[in-house]
Amino acid sequence: MLTLAPSVVEAVVGGLLSGVDVDEGPTSEQVLVLEALATHLWGRPDLDVRSVTRLKASEVASVLAGEDVRAVFHELHLTLEACRHPQSPAQVAAVQEYAEILGVDSEDLKIFRDLVQGGVEMAKRDYQRFLSNNMRQRSEPGLSDPNLSRPFREAQLSDLFGTLAEYGPGTLGRAYLSFYERFGLSLPGTESSPNDSFFVAHDMTHTIAGLSTTPEAELALSAFQFGMNNNAVNRAALLASLVVHEAGFAVPSHLKRSESGLLARPAAAKLFANELSRGNQCRSDFSLVDHFALAHQPISEVRAEFGVLPPNIQSDRHHWW
Repeated sequence: MLTLAPSVVEAVVGGLLSGVDVDEGPTSEQVLVLEALATHLWGRPDLDVRSVTRLKASEVASVLAGEDVRAVFHELHLTLEACRHPQSPAQVAAVQEYAEILGVDSEDLKIFRDLVQGGVEMAKRDYQRFLSNNMRQRSEPGLSDPNLSRPFREAQLSDLFGTLAEYGPGTLGRAYLSFYERFGLSLPGTESSPNDSFFVAHDMTHTIAGLSTTPEAELALSAFQFGMNNNAVNRAALLASLVVHEAGFAVPSHLKRSESGLLARPAAAKLFANELSRGNQCRSDFSLVDHFALAHQPISEVRAEFGVLPPNIQSDRHHWW
């Protein structure tokens, strides 16, 4: 969980600030995102993040004893790392140092290290290998059997979607189909994608969380998932999204383009932090449950079951509720 004891919030902020205080110092975007985290995730708008006491990696390690909270620190450090443009060897080295002392290992260390040492093409290859595995891990339960032939899977999806269409207004199934209609997307299985199972789970998560398909909302959705459960799969989902929508050096095949510096926009940074917090308030992770088993239920009941709270602003272009 991302909730911190009030006594350690300032220390964590100080560690994160120290971890990006490289080269000419933290960038304005890194400070903006750190301020959003302090204000909207940890409820400390009073903190002047530029002037908090900076903590070295060893000092952070003495404050954060648990493996989970250390992983949270690393993922937020990763977020700030991705917010440096252009990326620098000093920034990558700082994240590596903190990760080693905190005993954290993750895919991002290699990807960003190769980005500064081997260049964009090497980092892209790292990312594509990582993304392929991550998308398999995030596939809809019951649809991820690699032994199923594509025609059989497409027929299976067609049957399942036909069942969803029979459910009444207000159900999860009907809301899921409405998601595709609202945002002009093709249903999985209609374009012979090898990642249909991933898109079912991903878009069911969009539907239940009430997040749209803007670049800001896509990045916020990965933050929401990480907030629900900071396990290895959701940490990887956050990394995948940060590379595409913030670092901007790679793009998966299903997207037309990547983004760079998305979180430099104050509204995007606030949205990111708010969705981390909203995900953190859920009772359990619904991103990889059997969504078809829940599809007949009212979406309001599904959200209540998992503790999904309404977003602070429901009528902006980043949410649909």
